[in-house]
Amino acid sequence: MSGNAGAQRALFVITILTGSFLLFLVQPLVARLALPRLGGAPNVWNSAMLVYQALLLAGYFYAHRLSKLPLKRQGRIHIALLAVAGLTLPITLANLPPPAAGMEILWVPALLAMTIGPVFFLVSAQAPLMQRWYASHPASSAPWALYAASNLGSFGGLIAYPLLAEPLLSASEQSAGWSLGYALLVVLVALCAWSRSGTTDATLPQPQPAAVETVGARRIVLWLALAAVPSGLMLSTTTHLTTDLFAMPLLWVIPLSLYLLSFSVAFADNRVLARVFTQVAPLFVLIAGSFAASSSHSATLVPVVGSVCLLFVVCVALHARLYDARPDASQLTLFYLVMSAGGALGGLFTALFAPLLFDWVWEHPMLVLAAALLLPTSTLFDWRKLKGIDPHAARITAAAVMGVALALCWFIYEATSSEGDFSTRQQVLTLVVGLLGCLIASWRWLLALLLVVLMYAQGGWDTVDASREGLRTRSYFGVYTVRDFPVQKMRTLAHGTTLHGKQSLDPKLSRLPLTYYGPGSGAGIAFANADLLFGPRARLGVVGLGTGTLACYHRPGQSWRFFEIDPAVLELSRNGTFTYIRDCAPDAQVVLGDARLELTRMPRGGMDLLAVDAFSSDAIPLHLMTDEAMGVYLDALSPQGLLLIHISNRYIDLEPVLAAIARKRGLSAVIRDDDAAEEAGARFTSSTWVAIARTPGRIEDLRRVDPARVWRPLGPSAKRAWTDDHASILPQVRWGSLLGNR
Repeated sequence: MSGNAGAQRALFVITILTGSFLLFLVQPLVARLALPRLGGAPNVWNSAMLVYQALLLAGYFYAHRLSKLPLKRQGRIHIALLAVAGLTLPITLANLPPPAAGMEILWVPALLAMTIGPVFFLVSAQAPLMQRWYASHPASSAPWALYAASNLGSFGGLIAYPLLAEPLLSASEQSAGWSLGYALLVVLVALCAWSRSGTTDATLPQPQPAAVETVGARRIVLWLALAAVPSGLMLSTTTHLTTDLFAMPLLWVIPLSLYLLSFSVAFADNRVLARVFTQVAPLFVLIAGSFAASSSHSATLVPVVGSVCLLFVVCVALHARLYDARPDASQLTLFYLVMSAGGALGGLFTALFAPLLFDWVWEHPMLVLAAALLLPTSTLFDWRKLKGIDPHAARITAAAVMGVALALCWFIYEATSSEGDFSTRQQVLTLVVGLLGCLIASWRWLLALLLVVLMYAQGGWDTVDASREGLRTRSYFGVYTVRDFPVQKMRTLAHGTTLHGKQSLDPKLSRLPLTYYGPGSGAGIAFANADLLFGPRARLGVVGLGTGTLACYHRPGQSWRFFEIDPAVLELSRNGTFTYIRDCAPDAQVVLGDARLELTRMPRGGMDLLAVDAFSSDAIPLHLMTDEAMGVYLDALSPQGLLLIHISNRYIDLEPVLAAIARKRGLSAVIRDDDAAEEAGARFTSSTWVAIARTPGRIEDLRRVDPARVWRPLGPSAKRAWTDDHASILPQVRWGSLLGNR
């Protein structure tokens, strides 16, 4: 081989690192660009990942087929296609018409595929293809470690986006920078092809027929399973993280980064770390995985950390088993192709099929259970192999250990049923069960059985009951639970872990606005006095339908319009589950679609009062809280119009964000903290509403219509207003709430 072998290895490593860095830098970039058009739903990232995995599979198939051609021809074809795909740059969103209601699950992947498809497809092929080119010379070392380098590059790209690209560069600058990186990659690939120009097809590894390793169907199925489960688990963990916070790159990249990092550990030449994580995986699966079926515990930082730790440990363990089951280098591209197919299957199951098949996120506990069945056998706890242990005695002992563990699960179930929160007694019992479970981890079916029972005891019983009773509705935008409480004569609606409204089942009180919309709330004050503020023909709008509670402030002569993105929520008002709109404002118009897009289609100044209450579980979609969104609201409002924004939130302090936007635009803004949660029993819920107007006089009018209710000035503003190009939630996080402090 001409030239220095070490230098040529370095060239291939740099090329692989660069391609992988670009590949995973562009993922959050495109999804972030798409958020304003997709309603800010947490599932946007899952849809994006489904597209990326499909394109990755196509890229790996292309690399597998291309590698069958003569080496020089491979180089010419690949470089030519890279150049042609470069004509689609810089990255801009494809111009697709809005989706029909309920078709978001297909429309989102189509938008993303048309936006980034060609370049992503070709860049995704470079890692296996460069490894194949590297291994084409007989003097080269084994190529498997280059896959670890590839995932390090991927990890670097993911981390660089939220920490560097997003806060420092605008979207257009990010796209231009990525295009320059793509040009650099094309040059590096050309150099790699040139470095192999002296390698003839005859020097490619050509094992004799007797020496060719046979890869049977059973082995391929194992590869598929070991790749699919971590991929699906990564997406289901992402859904958990983004449901109650924000759909944004910083939270998207945490599970994906850990997923990619697990490959670097599992495929490293040094096997020490991979073995360590494999040994402790059963303990993590039992303790952290036991909460996978719970739908009632609060989403504080503790279960969040537990879920991401579980993801990383499981991914390392399963990918380490995948590495141990690898073929020889002659089957390299086939191995990566099957791995990619497994990843795509996991994504397909989680992002596409699960929302259609299940009424809750049942895919998450199912994937944790599948992981338990696939874990490598832990030699640390395999006491059956100790000298002098009789197999029959080992089975009896395992049965005894299992019996004790199951008995302790009963006490955990009692603690969960009576105490609710994760009490000290529950913590201790869970740890003991986890340690006992490790003693039987070598019997995978016993480990899985114990995990199922423990999931049920940790709150899964409540999740199962809700599904059995048909209380839930699931759509692309989330999981909704409707519950009746006969004693209180109340019906509630929850989205994820957050209450979104309730209605009295007493006919005499069924029109009474409850929860965040009571008479003392900011919305209640403004809507109840709309005639005084705007006259008898006031034009009122609400972003976010929920239970439709605000409709019961309707007065004759007024014009009402609701904006709702999710058909499933609208159906709850149409089918009689909640009757606020039917009973109070039957003439109200309900516009189905993303409010920000729909408002731009309205005549300018067409509303007098607009309330923004579009929560996704506990989080307002980020694209509705930016400076550009404020411009849309102001365009929709009349000159003397009033904007109300609901910012009640457990984890994010949104007051400084709105203060920064109001300061930037010269708007007048006040805030109403309604703490009358105990007024009239449990009818009302504490809420925080911000009122914004173009002039101070309009704010003073709001204060005068109900002088007993206090509106205070907004507190200190954030350093900069959120925009579609840049929005950082870190300064606004309520860390005490995430840690479980009250």
